[in-house]
Amino acid sequence: METKEFITSGTCSKKITFNYENGKMYNLQFEGGCPGNLKAIGKLCEGRDLKEIATILEGNTCGPRKTSCADQLSKAIMEVLE
Repeated sequence: METKEFITSGTCSKKITFNYENGKMYNLQFEGGCPGNLKAIGKLCEGRDLKEIATILEGNTCGPRKTSCADQLSKAIMEVLE
């Protein structure tokens, strides 16, 4: 199992960490941000296909920001898939 650490930009969370194996995500954690919402995202992503997650979350915004923690997660996943 491999680990991805991603430093976020433009969000309340500062870092995203997750494990992945065979195209699936495990143990997603955000450093900072809205704890309840981000724990929920982690539960929803557990064991799911990386590409599917990235497709769903890409472009999600938060308030007036042009990005969100979910959008930043999609960017982290795309780095893994490239």
